[in-house]
Amino acid sequence: MRTQTIPLLLVAGVLLSTLAVGQQRVHSYTPPNGFIPDSLTAVRVAAAILAPIYGQEQIRKELPLRASLSDSVWTVNGSLPPGFVGGVATIELSKRDARVLRVTHSR
Repeated sequence: MRTQTIPLLLVAGVLLSTLAVGQQRVHSYTPPNGFIPDSLTAVRVAAAILAPIYGQEQIRKELPLRASLSDSVWTVNGSLPPGFVGGVATIELSKRDARVLRVTHSR
């Protein structure tokens, strides 16, 4: 009976230690003002995300991109020259963790 108990205890110990390792938190720094602390950063992040989606040329036509902050969400919109008709790209980004919350392009 004793010879069966030792291997079972060893297996149980390995499983428990594996679970404990899997639950350890990996260190990650979050800046006090979030990953997107200001409008300039919001515009740069937005441009980097929008260009592969809509094309670099299209986003260039919608410059300047303008950012506004509301409830810790940056909304970045493209713009059109005065007198032009058409839509612009819009992206919403989380100030805290830089998650993309919404991407759209109006017509």
